[in-house]
Amino acid sequence: MLTEKEKMLSGLAHDPYDPELKRLRIENKERLFDYNTQIRPSETEKRAALLKKILGKAGEDPHINPPFYCDYGCNIEVGDRFFANYHCTILDNGGVKIGDDVMFAPNVSLYTVGHPLHPELRRQGVEQALPIRIGDNVWLGGNVIVLPGVTIGDNVVVAAGSIVTKDIPPNSLAMGVPCKVVRPITEQDREQYYRDFCSDIL
Repeated sequence: MLTEKEKMLSGLAHDPYDPELKRLRIENKERLFDYNTQIRPSETEKRAALLKKILGKAGEDPHINPPFYCDYGCNIEVGDRFFANYHCTILDNGGVKIGDDVMFAPNVSLYTVGHPLHPELRRQGVEQALPIRIGDNVWLGGNVIVLPGVTIGDNVVVAAGSIVTKDIPPNSLAMGVPCKVVRPITEQDREQYYRDFCSDIL
C-alpha cells in the first residue's frame, strides 16, 4: 500500500494533511524562515549553504533572492547557475526539475499541485500533483505562472505575465494567457541584440 507521500509523487490523489507530509512542510517552513528573514545580505556563504539544504538537489552556484517560498523544497532539483529573483514561489508537491543556466524574473510561480473540480471531492480535502520540467537556458519573465504537468524545452523565453498551461517546445518565444508560441528564437535575435545594445563593440 502506498504512503500519502508516494501517492503525491506518483500523481495520485492524496491527503495533504497526512502526518508525514505535514511534518515535511513544517521542517521546510523553518528553513525558509531562516533563509528569508534571519540571514543578512552580506552572509552569502551562509545563505548558499542553507539554500542547498532547502532544495532536493542543486548544481553549481544556485541563487534565489529572498523571499522564496516552496512547500517541501526536497522535491525541487535545479541545475548549474540557477537564478530566481524576488518572490519566487514553487509548489513542488509533484516534483520540479530545472536545467542549467535558467533565470526567473520576480514573482515567477510554479504550481505542480491541483484540486478536484467537483466540490464534493474538494471537501474531502484530497489533492493531486503533476511534475513541472524546465530545460536548459530558459528565461521566465516577471509574474509568469507555470501550471501542473508542463514541460518547457531548452532555450525558451516566456514573456512577462504569461500563464503556461501546455508544453512549450525548445527554442521558442512564448507569451500570453494562455501562453502560446509566438515564433522561434533564431540567430537573428543575436544579431538584433548586438545592433540594439552593443553598438560600441561592433
